Amino acid sequence: MSIELAGVSTNYGSVPMLREIDLRVGEGEIVCVLGPNGAGKTTLFKVFAGLIAPVAGTARIMNADVARTGTERIPRLGVGFVPEGRRLFPQLTVAENIRLGYDAVWPGGGDLDERLAAVGRIFPRVAERLGQVAGTLSGGEQSMVALARALIGRPRLVIMDEPSLGLSPKLIREYFEVLRTVHREGTTVLLIEQNAEMALRVAARGYVLARGRIVAADHCEALRASSVVRNLYFS
Repeated sequence: MSIELAGVSTNYGSVPMLREIDLRVGEGEIVCVLGPNGAGKTTLFKVFAGLIAPVAGTARIMNADVARTGTERIPRLGVGFVPEGRRLFPQLTVAENIRLGYDAVWPGGGDLDERLAAVGRIFPRVAERLGQVAGTLSGGEQSMVALARALIGRPRLVIMDEPSLGLSPKLIREYFEVLRTVHREGTTVLLIEQNAEMALRVAARGYVLARGRIVAADHCEALRASSVVRNLYFS
């Protein structure tokens, strides 16, 4: 099992946020978590990254207890993260930003050039801009760099938080096509998204998060037809 959350609850101070979350992602799957603003999606991402510790329940990634592993060691389990808002360092070059993802997994490793070439084949526009300062890129290009940074460490699992945020419809389609390619090449994907239409197209299974609780979980075809998803997104 790539991800297994069992009864996970979290607080912000004394304020409850996530409540009794049960969620599983098997190896080789692509699974989405949907939810409106304020549902707790980014809190869930922070639990996976070890930035927020559960007050109840357990969160396991790649068979390791996240709370006991530590944020800095999670990438070495074979996990890549794409945070909301891309979180690039605007004053660094594209290559320097991507290298941060490599160093988190392979500190002192010697095949960086080989890995940059590999991600460049997936992201030709990124490969053309390795020497460019990241802050001068378009939003779509920055999104690709953030995904390249997550992939450079050769993860078996990628966890993404709102990757389509701020992108035009055309760029969203391009981004999700790249995501399909990444998945076909063997990477497990957990996609945390507000864009239900695209997420339900690309994923096989999904969970719906509302007010900190899972309110629906099923195969994506069934979720698309469910009253919960229709009321939240398509009504």
